[in-house]
Amino acid sequence: MSARLQRLADRQDILDCLTRFSRGMDRFDREVFLSAFHDDATIAAGPFVGSPADCWDWAVPMHDAAQVLHHHALLNHSAEIDGDVAHAETYYQFIARNQPFETGAGETVMQAGGRYIDRLERRDGEWRIVLRTNLIEWSCLQPALPLPFGDVADIAVNGVSARDRSDPAYARPLVNRRVQQRP
Repeated sequence: MSARLQRLADRQDILDCLTRFSRGMDRFDREVFLSAFHDDATIAAGPFVGSPADCWDWAVPMHDAAQVLHHHALLNHSAEIDGDVAHAETYYQFIARNQPFETGAGETVMQAGGRYIDRLERRDGEWRIVLRTNLIEWSCLQPALPLPFGDVADIAVNGVSARDRSDPAYARPLVNRRVQQRP
């Protein structure tokens, strides 16, 4: 039973590592993003091939210029673990609310999907990515709709999604600043 528990713990640590990548990119949190990779890692994403720090420097300005916000959602995940080395395949869906085009087309929503193919290593007891290949397998673009429940007064009370540590997800302790509305 202890071998099975270790495998489950390793699998969860690997998934936590992949989640740090997604959260770090979506919140523009460099420290969290880089914590998903060993320092000598290599990432291949679109036209980019290089180190995690260089990937950050390439990706963040691109996302900041093109999108109001984005989500890297992790889906199906498998991991083959052999001692301190693991190979993982993780399906993902990327969803972004794009800035209005200069053509006046307004905001759009981009969706793309694919798979992260990763080799991870456990070093000093911690799983991190050493090699990532990002396979982008589909994409589409559609007009953005107004946000439901996007009342300006509500946003002023509850805050808004942010791409930094001012995002409500970083608040400790988390508190509800909303006043309950009576029907």
